[in-house]
Order: sequence, then structure tokens, then C-alpha cells
Amino acid sequence: MTTPAAPWLFVGTIPAADFPLTLAPFTMKETQLFSGAHSCPVNRGTPALLATAFLTCTHLGSGANTSELYMLAAGDTGKGEGSRQVYQRLVEVLRELRPRGITFHYLLPDVDWHNRVLLEIEKLPERPLLVADAGYMYAAKMSGYAASYDLFTPDIGELAFLADETAPHPFYTRHFFLADEEQAEDLIVKAYVGSNAASHMLVKGKVDRYVHDGKIVETVDAPDVPVLECIGGTGDTLTGIVSGLLALGTDMQIACSTAFHINRCMGLLARPTPASSVVDLLAVFPLAVQKEMLRTKV
Repeated sequence: MTTPAAPWLFVGTIPAADFPLTLAPFTMKETQLFSGAHSCPVNRGTPALLATAFLTCTHLGSGANTSELYMLAAGDTGKGEGSRQVYQRLVEVLRELRPRGITFHYLLPDVDWHNRVLLEIEKLPERPLLVADAGYMYAAKMSGYAASYDLFTPDIGELAFLADETAPHPFYTRHFFLADEEQAEDLIVKAYVGSNAASHMLVKGKVDRYVHDGKIVETVDAPDVPVLECIGGTGDTLTGIVSGLLALGTDMQIACSTAFHINRCMGLLARPTPASSVVDLLAVFPLAVQKEMLRTKV
């Protein structure tokens, strides 16, 4: 296996049972994600994250930057077989890959495999930046090693899970489905007091919050596009943008702030309806980047 020096690695699953275990660079064209001889539609989940990270490096970096993005993924429709393949392969290749950063996404939470992966990471000569969202973030919290991560990207319900020191799984969380924006600050405090949060958190919601070591550093609440609540995958695109920015070497706070604004701007520019999809949002990504560049120059 020949890889660029210190690639940024994305680890997750593809919602298709026939997608094979794949460790390779990836690209996006129109509505499809391509990696080697394989492809899958960009709709939500890990494909949406990968596509957005690719676009971020394309429009804010250079063509060369996209060749440094690698995916490790397999098909998994919820039974866990693909996730286990990914866990095992990751443990096998970490020492050879030596990634400068890893974004963990949709994987069936497995504390034992999580701990094996983290042990291999700790053996690397240089510790990579660690970003976790979705299922892998749950595993990180369940393992007791959440503080080993650099960035978590929870929504309010997931934040409630991180804040609940006794919950073994999100479905057992006292407020997973009932948590609301008014509880966000209290939940953030509880997550850090219980050592169940990464050093940085990007909390997604009606109000987006960038948190560092338990302190809310920045909030973003505009533009507000309520119809986006009907569209699955907008949290995945946010994690994809911030991961792409970090892969480009962007400072953590700047990466989180920029990701918030680009993601919200995409939602505004796409003029979505409840029938829209992530692909409709990504179609206006270049324009959203231009708007963000103008905003930061003011």
C-alpha cells in the first residue's frame, strides 16, 4: 500500500451491504462518491461527510490537498459486520499510515475495538488529531476515554448522552430525545465535569456552539433555515467541513467557526424544501465558500 506522507484518514461505514472494505483516496463527482473501483451515492451519513470534506479541500486548498484524504470504510446496514471489518483493518494499518488526523464517523459502537484502536494510536510516533462524531463518538464516551479526543461534534441529543454519566448508550440517556436548546449550557458543563467530552466540541443545534475545555467560545445562530430540520445529513456536512479545514492545517477555533458559517450559508443559498437532500446543499458549496470569504474580510 502506497500512501502520501501523513494523510488525513476518514473512518466510517457506507449504508450499502455490498460496498466492500476499502482503504483508498476518494473523490466526488456530481452526486456520487468514488474510491478506487467503487462508488456510492452522496445522500447522508459517511458519504455526505466524505463528499463535503473533499469539496472543502478542493475549494479552500488545492487539488494536491485532496490526494491526501483517505477513507477506510465498508458497507454496513446496521448489523455490524462492516463496522467490525473497519475496526480490524484500522488496527492493522495505523502504524503504516501514520495519519496526521483521523475523523471517526458512523461505526457500530464497540468499546473493545475502540480501545484497541486507541492503543494503536497512542503507539504512533506523532499523535494525530482525533475527531469523532456519531457512533464512534458514542464508543469513545462509553469507553471512558472521551478526553483523549481533540474534537467531538454532537447535536443536542448526543450532548445529553455525553452529559449523562451513567448512560451506557444514547437510548438509555435520560434526555436524549427531549433535550432542547435551553439545556445546552448545563449539558456542556456536565459533559466536561464527567470527563465525557473532547477538549473541543462543536455542538450542533438551532444555535451552534464552539466549546473549548468546557467554555463556550463562540455561538452562531444565523442564517436560520428551519426547513433544514427536515433534511437528514446536515450534521454530517458540518463535520465534513471542519475535518477538511483541519486537514488543511487550519486552527481549531477558526475551523469550527468557518464550518458553522459555511454550513448555514449552504442551507440558505440552496433554498431547500422538505424534499431536498444533501446533494442540493453541496451544489451551492462553492458559492457558500465565496460568501464566507467575503464575511471574514469585513
